[in-house]
Parts: sequence; C-alpha cells; structure tokens
Amino acid sequence: MPSASALLGTWRMLSWTRKVVVSGEVTDAMGAEPVGFLSYQADGRMMALVVSRARPAPQAAKLTNDEKAALFDSMLAYSGSYTVENGRVTHHVDASWNPLWGVAELIRPYSISGDRLVISDAPGIDPVTGEEVIYRIEFQKV
Repeated sequence: MPSASALLGTWRMLSWTRKVVVSGEVTDAMGAEPVGFLSYQADGRMMALVVSRARPAPQAAKLTNDEKAALFDSMLAYSGSYTVENGRVTHHVDASWNPLWGVAELIRPYSISGDRLVISDAPGIDPVTGEEVIYRIEFQKV
C-alpha cells in the first residue's frame, strides 16, 4: 500500500474512463485525451481540474447562455482537504464548480506504480445519466 507522501505533487491526467456496471460498456468520461491535473500538497490540501480537449470555443467575448452551459458541461474543478487511509484517498470538498460535490466526501481507492497514479474501483452514480458506473483515472507525475 503506497504511503500518503507518495501522492504529494502534481499529476497530469492520461485517461479517464467510465464503465457502466450493468452493461460493462466502457467509454471516455470526458472525451478522448482529457486535459487534467490533480495536485496534493503537504499541508493536506488538494485541487483537481479537468476539461475536455474538445471544449467548444466561444464565438465572442460575451458568451451566450448555451455557450456557458457547454463550457460548464465540459469541465470539472474542485478543491479541499484530503486524508489517506487503507489505500484510499478521501477528498473533503470545500469548493467546487458544482456545489452538490460539497455535500459528501469523495472516497477514491488508488494505487501508485513508479510515476503512475491510478484512481479506480469506487462505484458511483453518474450525475448526468443516473447509471451506476466505475471510473478509472490514470495520471502521470509531473
């Protein structure tokens, strides 16, 4: 089991897939090759930012409501404190792009091998589809 200190630093996202529990279907959670970073600091704070590589570009400086919605739907961002115990890192969210994420702790089983971090195996409910899914996210140490 990796130590909490092994998480310290910044990690660049390599992939993020979602597997539907009922059907076994696997898809990219934020499109192919998402742009994302996860940072764990020694003071017990963490931050996560993920955007779709295929994010729509606004057509003008003043965004339409549809453009705002498309940008919101193509990202994820949050920060908080974190704790590590028994091969799981728990994100205690205190600020988020979606205020509903501050309601519960995000418990993430993880493994580290060399410069790779994999967060996986925690079933959850997809907020868009309502399906039970298992996410698998792979990062490389920056």
